[in-house]
Amino acid sequence: MTRKYFGTDGIRGEIGQAPMTPDFVLKLGWAAGKVLAAKGTPLVVIGKDTRISGYMLESALQAGLVAAGVNIRLLGPMPTPAVSYLTTTFRASAGVVISASHNPYKDNGVKFFSSEGTKLSDETELMIEDYLDRDIQTVSSHKLGKVERVDDAGGRYIEFCKRAIPSDITLDGLRIVVDCANGATYDVSPHVFSELGADVVKIAAKPDGFNINENCGATSLLLLQKSVKEYRADLGIALDGDGDRLMMVDHKGEIIDGDEVLGIITAHRLRIEGLKNDVVGTLMSNLGLEKAIKSMGIKFHRADVGDRYVMDIMKKTGGLLGGESSGHIIVRDRIETGDGTIAALQVLYAVISSGKTLHDLKQVMVKYPQTMINVKIKEKIDLADNKDIQAAVKTAETEMGDSGRVLLRASGTEPLIRVMVEAEEESDTKKYAQLIADVVEKVAS
Repeated sequence: MTRKYFGTDGIRGEIGQAPMTPDFVLKLGWAAGKVLAAKGTPLVVIGKDTRISGYMLESALQAGLVAAGVNIRLLGPMPTPAVSYLTTTFRASAGVVISASHNPYKDNGVKFFSSEGTKLSDETELMIEDYLDRDIQTVSSHKLGKVERVDDAGGRYIEFCKRAIPSDITLDGLRIVVDCANGATYDVSPHVFSELGADVVKIAAKPDGFNINENCGATSLLLLQKSVKEYRADLGIALDGDGDRLMMVDHKGEIIDGDEVLGIITAHRLRIEGLKNDVVGTLMSNLGLEKAIKSMGIKFHRADVGDRYVMDIMKKTGGLLGGESSGHIIVRDRIETGDGTIAALQVLYAVISSGKTLHDLKQVMVKYPQTMINVKIKEKIDLADNKDIQAAVKTAETEMGDSGRVLLRASGTEPLIRVMVEAEEESDTKKYAQLIADVVEKVAS
């Protein structure tokens, strides 16, 4: 069945526009509560990022949940992965995050975690959507839910993060710049690193409700690059607005993306514990990462784009490490969702235990040049069944051999076909991307 409201990461949109309106979110709370109430006496924990609209949506959401007879623990501003963790520690029926992740402040969203701290199943989301099409029926007064605020939520998460590396490892001697994107990590994440001994310089850590992700964080690294050089830091850490994404900068100001982070952590795990578990990337993961992982004697899988799909493949293959180029890194033997702070700690552990700089460690993989061409289309094209397009792809793949790859994807939000080619030589990426794009454009005309 097709989901009407839920996307790959909850329900999201611009505030004031459907579905991000108070009345819809109130009903969403009630619908989720009805599904959860069927499993006994439910408890839900709610966290949010720092957007000004978070207060409004939090109030609407808890009103709906209470009307369905659900008890609530309010966590306040808290990273998405922290909500995942606290859902399990409170033995809650579900966790809810009010956030639009790396989007600007005008947007917001609602996403859910199961009692195990993982994304909700498609079946559960469909059940919630079924209730969204019904009229709200409030439980009797003596069955209404109760609301409590958790005052030590941040401290609980800080201690959890610190346990992600061995107790005999400290970050003494490291100067780190931490860019909190003026988001949900603004308080907790700098404490994690400083309490482990690092000299922490925090930036973009003064949220005002409007400046989340604004020219800062994992999606805008110029501020971090400048700050690392200004403070002569060993490295920089950039988190996004809800803390589930990580990008890094080395002491030279060079960017380390999600592929390189995943490569560094994998190589470190192989060195210290002989990691044998498969590693999972996505269709967009750089070919250099795939070759690096395979050269370590470890199997590499590609999932569809989206951390929930990465997690699905990890579960099927028994993988402990997975992630996306954009910085969603899942360290599954530490937490069941993407966590920027936990992933950063794994990299810092590698830096400390190896005695090498982040710049040296990122040499574990050589990034292949990439060319992306977007081709506008008037109507949907079946890429797999079109003989002309497949012939062009086969020509490119045959001529590049193992030194390159081709990816064709239809955009999920625009009438576009994305043609991406990676190869050892940049000239080849441009040549073959243009060759295939010309064929796609001819088919689309």
